[in-house]
Amino acid sequence: MTTDVRDRLLAGVTIPAHPLALTPDRVFDERAQRALTRYYLASEVDGLAVGVHTTQFELHDDPGLFAAVLGLAARTGPLLVAGVIGDTAQAVREAEVAAGAGYDAVLLCPFGMSDPRPEAQLDRARAVGEVLPVIGFALQEAVGGRPLPKSYWSRLFDLDAVVGVKAAPFDRYRTNDIARALVEHDRWNRIALLTGNDDTIVTDLVTPWRAVVGGEERTLRVSGGLLGQWAVGTRAAVALRRRAADLTGELLATGADLVEVNAAVFDVAHRFAGCVAGVNEVLRQQGLLASSVCLAPAEVLSPGQADLIADARKRFPALLDEEFVEEHRDDWLR
Repeated sequence: MTTDVRDRLLAGVTIPAHPLALTPDRVFDERAQRALTRYYLASEVDGLAVGVHTTQFELHDDPGLFAAVLGLAARTGPLLVAGVIGDTAQAVREAEVAAGAGYDAVLLCPFGMSDPRPEAQLDRARAVGEVLPVIGFALQEAVGGRPLPKSYWSRLFDLDAVVGVKAAPFDRYRTNDIARALVEHDRWNRIALLTGNDDTIVTDLVTPWRAVVGGEERTLRVSGGLLGQWAVGTRAAVALRRRAADLTGELLATGADLVEVNAAVFDVAHRFAGCVAGVNEVLRQQGLLASSVCLAPAEVLSPGQADLIADARKRFPALLDEEFVEEHRDDWLR
């Protein structure tokens, strides 16, 4: 099953996050729920995601309703993704319900975990992965997500059960961390990168992330999306995703590189604490400044920032004028 799900995701997908239909009295409206599903199927979606944020996380408070809602979308044809929440025991129980209903994969929503540390999330992913293939999830902080380091994503991608990752931090730096962790990973072409960034859908769909790993040139592109935005205008979303797959996005690939350069220089890892000193450090490493010190004693480089800058200079020399500066530096310093 894992191989089939992986191949279907990598082929390109438009997956709306299915809403929950309620009457004005907040009673489940099965008729309207079925109508929504029929709308999405008529729009030729590649999959449906049920039990996710757009379905309302409160749905998980009622296991019977959770099972009923998942069941209504079952056996409809497209790839079925079930959102699971909570600590490991709850997430595994919900994954088992989804497996029983014929779902193909699980989206690991970080909502409702008593211990949201990266290690706890990895343990949960391993356990759920024994039930169904897993799609990781970076959720924006505004609705309960927590920032996760690039190292977390690298370790998540080590797990054989992981077939995809939904990047939805609504933050270009964190989206870049996820994409970079994947394109540099050994399984980079076996895990689907899906956008969940409702504010940058088109940008994500047409942006390639590039890397050279062990002499191999790699280009990673988003395979589609799993989005609440695609619960409306769904037919148009299907057409958009198909159009985006035909674009090369060379300039946007450079934009993705520049995000990584800026993350090092402006010290994103430490909430921009070393941004001014970081600019000075680039110029110091290039030989144009004697020091990166600033007038304010508190304006200093963060731990590890100088190494990140050196790495960025090595990997993206054209974006930092390396040859140009080296050629003219001595003349400029006369």
